[in-house]
Amino acid sequence: MSSFDIRAMARAARAASHVLAGATGEKKNAALRAMATGLLDSRERILLANAEDVAAAKSEACPPAFVDRLTLTVPRIEGMARGLRQIAELPDPVGEITGMWRRPNGLTVGRMRVPLGVIGIIYESRPNVTADAAGLCLKSGNAVILRGGREALRSNQAIAAVLAASVASVGLPEASLAAVPTPDRAVVKEMLGLHGLIDLIIPRGGEELIRAVREGSHIPVIAHDKGLCHTYVDAGADLAMAAEIAYNAKVERPGVCNAMETLLVHAEVAAAFLPGFVARLRQAGVQVRGCPKTQALVPGIRPASEEDWDTEYLDLILSIRVVDSFEEALAHIARHGSGLAEAIVTADHGRAMRFLREVDAGAVFVNASTRFTDGYEFGMGAEMGISTQKLHARGPMGLTELTCQKFVVLGEGQVRDSRA
Repeated sequence: MSSFDIRAMARAARAASHVLAGATGEKKNAALRAMATGLLDSRERILLANAEDVAAAKSEACPPAFVDRLTLTVPRIEGMARGLRQIAELPDPVGEITGMWRRPNGLTVGRMRVPLGVIGIIYESRPNVTADAAGLCLKSGNAVILRGGREALRSNQAIAAVLAASVASVGLPEASLAAVPTPDRAVVKEMLGLHGLIDLIIPRGGEELIRAVREGSHIPVIAHDKGLCHTYVDAGADLAMAAEIAYNAKVERPGVCNAMETLLVHAEVAAAFLPGFVARLRQAGVQVRGCPKTQALVPGIRPASEEDWDTEYLDLILSIRVVDSFEEALAHIARHGSGLAEAIVTADHGRAMRFLREVDAGAVFVNASTRFTDGYEFGMGAEMGISTQKLHARGPMGLTELTCQKFVVLGEGQVRDSRA
């Protein structure tokens, strides 16, 4: 058992959550703006801590995509601050009344949005999650316990210390956000057992982390399995547009969950599209794997195995399959997709609408890159993560997804007839 008292941290967070639940929107927005200013004012301190984490990761020969997710820069810190300010500008969901209706007995029944309480975030190598999660939880009236990965420990502690001090500076509890200061896995195990103190666990990271959290938690969990995203180039598609969308989806930032892992191309356009597009991918350092039809069109491509269709590479690797029909593309996505994000490039309105209706994913795109699957890009300020589940939230999780609803009933002295 770790010497760190996670139960005490959770108790303090629980007490803070009661204060946050009653905090005004103005007070929470003031805290968010103070948090943004604090990040910018402390950027050198944060970058120094991050440089130590990055150096340690490189010394351990961590993959380049991992190091990229871990690395903070001035623009990335500025992006974190912008995200917090954007959250401050968003409507406050707490207290929102929806769907009021009047019963024959005169009662008025409706629903009110309320915070979940205390949220535990368990994540790996992306220190920007610390700011995103803290901001979203605070605005939605939730306290948050942040448990980042060992590789980002210094970065997370530096960011969380700045944010907590900023929250306290406007009169809200410093315990509203807290970062676990140890990488000890025993703390995670204990944290997952704190039912009654923590209301929800959100893991962000690889398959192994998410599986371990789901299997070990006594607390409800919201997570995504993986980001196995497809782009389908339909017959008759604008091939120049398709090339830009698919290139962006694979190359712009391959180490994230909304990057494309498999490209599907209709047989009618494959000969015109694939040779030039694959040449461009190779110039960008992408390793291409393909089905037999793809290999016949573009020499030198290694064969794609059945395992490739189910692999989230998070790297400059792409699998390509030529399909004979729109229906075959849908069937491939249904079989191999992870439910995070899928895209079609098409000029046919009917097939575009069918794709939107029939593809089972948290975000579905027509003529746009899957890389837009992001709370910030959707105008949500930031995101807590991207859920591939269907309960309680799906897709990018913003403020509304961090609340639940309770029934509110307004009466004028009504009592229930015992015969009813």
